[in-house]
Amino acid sequence: MTDRQDLIEAAREIQTEAHVPYSEYRVGAAIETTDGEVYTGCNIENANYSNSLHAEEVAVGKAIADGNRDFSRIAVSSSRRDGVTPCGMCRQTLAEFCGEEFPVFCDADGEVEAYTLGELLPAAISEETLE
Repeated sequence: MTDRQDLIEAAREIQTEAHVPYSEYRVGAAIETTDGEVYTGCNIENANYSNSLHAEEVAVGKAIADGNRDFSRIAVSSSRRDGVTPCGMCRQTLAEFCGEEFPVFCDADGEVEAYTLGELLPAAISEETLE
């Protein structure tokens, strides 16, 4: 398993690859699988804002495309002190693969807050709610 600080650092480092010509708001994410592999992602903006990709979904998508669906934790990082946390859409994406106790580390300009996914998204939509 990766050290927590290494996971946060991976999220910080990938921010440099973000494509953010409209908002200039760089976000990086690093998600760790239960077998210790780390996948990173950054936000990718599009002039049609609804087509933009969020860092968390890029990281999850890379892991899924590589055959990994079991995750142990995620770090999300922004260089701004704005209390960055995954947005509602990204929280729901994480809930598709992770339980309520899944750790979420949020780094805003070096200040790290720790949450569980259940704290960030209580009563998530799940396979059970669709039955």
